[in-house]
Amino acid sequence: MQGTSKGITPSQTVGPYFKYGLTPNGEYAWNDAFTNNLVTPDTSGERIRVEGRVFDGDGALVPDCMLEIWQADAQGRFSDPQDKRALPNSSFRGFGRCGTDATGSYFFDTIKPGVVPDADGKPQAPHLLLAVFARGMLLHLYTRIYFGGEAANAADPVLALVPIDRRATLIAQRAHCNPGAVYRFDIHLQGDDETVFFDV
Repeated sequence: MQGTSKGITPSQTVGPYFKYGLTPNGEYAWNDAFTNNLVTPDTSGERIRVEGRVFDGDGALVPDCMLEIWQADAQGRFSDPQDKRALPNSSFRGFGRCGTDATGSYFFDTIKPGVVPDADGKPQAPHLLLAVFARGMLLHLYTRIYFGGEAANAADPVLALVPIDRRATLIAQRAHCNPGAVYRFDIHLQGDDETVFFDV
């Protein structure tokens, strides 16, 4: 049309517009399609909780962040048609979603994943894939959560790509003061303790 200017639609941050539809957690009359509890009755494996807080670049807590995890089951199988090893009789989907609360805290109840092969067949240490959505970000961030004390961490091909002095930002530590298997993993979006994020 003549007289109209053409241009690019302005970009928009990825949050915090998702609370009503994506992380209602019973606060709104909306279906929680995905929750932070991934455990199903027929799921085998060690039950664990991964918990922590999300911090911005100034060290302030982020109360309206959304986190998503994907993971393999305890045998290292993904609930995906491309993973021919997956068992069709398990309802474990390996996907969860959680919003941070007013204190910047989150948690996921799940099972500890098994060792999975990479594209070249090399074993990867047990880990969760994590996506972070937050205000002020034009794109969400991707990272991994590994588990402290895992011997397989030493040979993990992805963890080996991270400088030694930065690897601790990807490793959840078991909280011995809590009953049960609880792993602590704080996420720092920027700053001196910034979590390592990956370009994917």
